[in-house]
Amino acid sequence: MSDDNGELEARLEEQEEFEPPAAFVEQANVSDSDIYDEFEENWPDCWERAASMLDWTDDYDQVLDAENPPFYEWFTGGELNASANCLDRHLEERGDQPAIEWVGEPTDEENVTLTYRDLYERVNECAAALREMGVGEDDVVTMYMPMIPQLPVAMLACARIGAPHSVVFAGFSAEALATRMNAADSEYLVTCDGYYRRGDPLDHLSKANEGLDSVEHETTTVVVDRLGDDGHGHELDDSQHDWDDLLADHEGAEIDPVDRDAEDMLFLMYTSGTTGEPKGVKHTTAGYLSWVTWTSHSVLDIKPEDTYFCSADIGWITGHSYIVYGPLSLGTTTMMYEGTPDHPDRNRLWEIIEEYEATQLYTAPTAIRSFMKWGHQYPDDHDLSSLRLLGTVGEPINPRAWKWYYQHIGDEECPVVDTWWQTETGGHMITTLPGVGKMKPGSAGPALPGLDAQIVDTNGEAVDPGRAGHLTVQKPWPGMLRTLYNNDERFVDEYWREYSDTDSEDMADWVYFPEDGAKVDDDGYITVLGRVDDVLNVSGHRLGTMEIESAIVGVEGVAEAAVVGGDHEVKGEAVYAYVIVEDGQAESDEFRDEIVTAVEDAIGPIARPEAVVFTPELPKTRSGKIMRRLLEDIANGDDIGDTSTLRNPEVVEDIKTTLDEE
Repeated sequence: MSDDNGELEARLEEQEEFEPPAAFVEQANVSDSDIYDEFEENWPDCWERAASMLDWTDDYDQVLDAENPPFYEWFTGGELNASANCLDRHLEERGDQPAIEWVGEPTDEENVTLTYRDLYERVNECAAALREMGVGEDDVVTMYMPMIPQLPVAMLACARIGAPHSVVFAGFSAEALATRMNAADSEYLVTCDGYYRRGDPLDHLSKANEGLDSVEHETTTVVVDRLGDDGHGHELDDSQHDWDDLLADHEGAEIDPVDRDAEDMLFLMYTSGTTGEPKGVKHTTAGYLSWVTWTSHSVLDIKPEDTYFCSADIGWITGHSYIVYGPLSLGTTTMMYEGTPDHPDRNRLWEIIEEYEATQLYTAPTAIRSFMKWGHQYPDDHDLSSLRLLGTVGEPINPRAWKWYYQHIGDEECPVVDTWWQTETGGHMITTLPGVGKMKPGSAGPALPGLDAQIVDTNGEAVDPGRAGHLTVQKPWPGMLRTLYNNDERFVDEYWREYSDTDSEDMADWVYFPEDGAKVDDDGYITVLGRVDDVLNVSGHRLGTMEIESAIVGVEGVAEAAVVGGDHEVKGEAVYAYVIVEDGQAESDEFRDEIVTAVEDAIGPIARPEAVVFTPELPKTRSGKIMRRLLEDIANGDDIGDTSTLRNPEVVEDIKTTLDEE
């Protein structure tokens, strides 16, 4: 590293606040700081701004109906269609503009460009096919598909005919598919024969068929031929139809979009529950679509002329909101990538950004930590100057990773939006507006305009700045889930508390409780500390695992870390740290001591790790979540139990052996 680079690194390390680049502010969709006061003074009518970004077939009567909290309703009386808002209204001006740029994993395969006209035609053909199969309004259609273009086509086709979709992540098991289809009473499935992962064609249809065997009612299935000659020679049975044949049978069909009430369900998304039973999160047409459109515009700064790249999977809410509905509602070009960022090599993601001249990159801190571990030489070899904005999603990002992202990917010219939100919130909740607010690495930022996020204690009283508490949202917002499918009681029990600081009688003391811990500073910037149950009790002191992990990852040479509690006869719980080091960093006792010192310096001696275990990998689910339960079992010497949901089950025994040896 040159001396100049060393000086730059040192300056960034010391800097705690970053102003948005002036060139970005000049062109930003939202750049007036008065927006926070305007929205607060005009609440809830401020959300007419979001509703005005959509085309309505029937105007709504009122912005918010708060008569039956917490079952709030938005834009009541209005009618619209999500598919028409994502497609039809763009045809005249942007029919020949790419709507979706799809990049397959095999580098020798031809990628797919779907213009808005192409996408409109395929969606209509799919809608006609589904309708002929018997799909009607309010019938739930399940989709069990990887990142292939047919997935958003099927989603928008369902929206066109008023049939809610329920997308199941392709990495989930056959049992998970069956559980979700049974819970949703879904009689229709759209899936595929397989897909590619790290160069290998994977058999997906066998897994889908296994799941269908456990569905408790008759089903009809549509199968996309993704693999062609690399497929596994599946024969379709009488209840299964070939995607290409169905669309060919309806070539040129045009289906009038069905008018949907603002509160009609647009989709179901099943998310993990504390009881082990998945929760069917219900999102509605107007509130959800207005929310993701407005946040895509104001937070991600998406414009129609952009080529926007979110690296998430559509099987998760990020892909729904910020690959499909938000970007397409705004008429931009949205990118889909089938593969992983390091196949066939670690240049892959940067090659895609350079080739397509992507203007935004929205990715996860887990990915950024991997990029750091691999080294900045890979992005440095590519022209990333087309990027205008960077974003992170899925978990808090520690300051060191934030600064690396800002420097090596954004060249200090791109604001970074660190976005906190959930499947249940529909879209962004806490983050900076990139054309308005300064950025503080490690802190997501303030609540968005029109939102009232407060950090409270167990009695619902606001805590002082700098103190940890429970993150709450004190007023409803358009993108919020309406309920859990067929389970209103669980919806209230899991998400709502009857305490509030609000003076509004309409809110009736109901507060949304996302079960995250957080703290707020004097500027109103919120730092999310992780799940409330990710708290250790060490000698009577409550320590957030996220704070300890952030201290560890702040050590030069650490790529990733996971902290859990292990039983201790004196302390009650002791801190166990599992650490992945960067390439070239020795796993030495000296480095272990450096990590321990960093934790003590950042938090105090009470947080001193009982053990620092070096490991090449952490046990993760197929969606990339660290399975801390297994790490706790290892620390306690307990039976490991089922590891079938992991994408890397072999690592569990390796970690156990390492800890035993130490």
